[in-house]
Amino acid sequence: MRSHRIAGLIMLGLALTMTGTVSTGAEAAGPPAAVGKLAPGMTGTVLQDTLETEDAAEWLRLDLVPGTYVAGRLAAAGPVRLDLVSEDGGHLRRLAGAGGMRDDFYFLVPEGGTYLRASASPEGSGSAVGYSVEILRNLLPETGTPGSPERSELLSPRLRQLAATLEAGGGTEAFWAQAVEAGTPLVEGSSDGTSIVTFLYRGAATGVRILGAPSADHDPMLRLGSSDVWYRSYELPNDTRLSYRLAPDVPTVPGSFWERRVAILATAQADPLNRHPWPANAVDRFNAKSVLSLNDAPPQPYVAPRMDAGGTVRHMTFASEALGNSRRISVYLPADFNPVDPDTVLLVHFDGEAYQSEVSVPRILDNMQADGVLPQTVAVLIGNPDMATRGRELPGSAAFAKAVARDVLEFALKDLGLAVPADRTVIAGSSFGGLAAVRLALSHPDVFGNVVSMSGSFWWSPKGTAPDRAEYMASRIAAADKAEVRFFLSAGLFETARDGDLDILNTNRHLRTVLKAKGYDVTLREYAGAHDYLVWQGALSDGLLALFGRPAKEH
Repeated sequence: MRSHRIAGLIMLGLALTMTGTVSTGAEAAGPPAAVGKLAPGMTGTVLQDTLETEDAAEWLRLDLVPGTYVAGRLAAAGPVRLDLVSEDGGHLRRLAGAGGMRDDFYFLVPEGGTYLRASASPEGSGSAVGYSVEILRNLLPETGTPGSPERSELLSPRLRQLAATLEAGGGTEAFWAQAVEAGTPLVEGSSDGTSIVTFLYRGAATGVRILGAPSADHDPMLRLGSSDVWYRSYELPNDTRLSYRLAPDVPTVPGSFWERRVAILATAQADPLNRHPWPANAVDRFNAKSVLSLNDAPPQPYVAPRMDAGGTVRHMTFASEALGNSRRISVYLPADFNPVDPDTVLLVHFDGEAYQSEVSVPRILDNMQADGVLPQTVAVLIGNPDMATRGRELPGSAAFAKAVARDVLEFALKDLGLAVPADRTVIAGSSFGGLAAVRLALSHPDVFGNVVSMSGSFWWSPKGTAPDRAEYMASRIAAADKAEVRFFLSAGLFETARDGDLDILNTNRHLRTVLKAKGYDVTLREYAGAHDYLVWQGALSDGLLALFGRPAKEH
């Protein structure tokens, strides 16, 4: 279904993590002799080795013409980075950063993009790490055609003025000078609690798409006449918050729907005129997003770094015979951790890698406890072996549910002397992770008595399910006895489908209705946002406050 495809690709885009060169330690000297070269049309495994030390690296020369489309996969047994670098070793783009899992990447070979460089990540333990780089696609894209001039009604008053200027023979220089000075997107006042927001891009050859558009799709931008102005306008609530990237001249490649669709990740990058990159310290523009936060967007007081003494995080590898795979488990302990504190909350969170990189769960918990709004909280962050396994395990795997409820928690907490009852244990996740959080709590209420589900994918149903059971989780809840579980659900107002498919917003609303009818304690909070870690970093703390919040300390 279409909403499934959209959510899946947004998650993939989100899982990849401003403009300008950032020091990566590789610029000081040119590369040594490369171990091989990537020739036109070549696919398969092109790098495979063990990095013995933190400073170790392997280089692969790209014998490809600029504009070649390359899709591949980095697999590693520990923290390894894959970068695109220039002839002199200068950093151009971080392609992947596998931390004990597989990480897909997509790029167009730029002018001066000469090498792939695989290196051990500084956050590694210093032990030897095996890795491989596999090239899945290596081809010249089809030649795109320029976008046609847009003749529809313009929502933006400023663009209407510019259109009149162009018709009178004027140019766009003054318009772009104002855009540089003010920053983008262009926000113009409207009425009834909304604003007209216009995304802008200058000078694309064939078109631009918005990854993270308010429609929750890859909306194409429109061209103003035959000018260098590409735009897309929306009327949005004044409490909107979202992150987005712009993808100019997305390559047109042959293949399946999915192969064509993920090509947007080859050029998706931060908006060059937006003044609010996220994260602010991203290694390059391709690993940054841009933030739109209108004046009434809800506060997110716990996400920024502070000087308060923080907790600690330890990482370990959990290997499961029952699941036939292994993954990274991270355990966060607050400062001054007391294993016998009876008020301790245990947070179990899916997508552990993303919730330490895209969203810093440890930082959020540090800040909430420093403000006294949350009791002592320990977190177990559960990683994924890879995205394909995530897609199998989180929605419906009973073996995975059992492993998390029994084996993973015992493994993670075995040395802490910690025992937390179900009514003080919360399981949390977003997208498929939100669905999994509800599913595991209902399957194991003796372990998980609380749920924080952010943009849960409740449109999902097992393969072969009859159409009248499409909302499988809601149907399951309606047919089962009530369990002792409390729920905090969240969804974005932009998480809707255009063509009548089941979507995240409306299936969350339906799930809330079913839970209430069964007598559950349930809260649904809706945000003017999309399928977005930028929204979820606030929703997580909102959910924890709803379930376990305390009055803030007096300062």
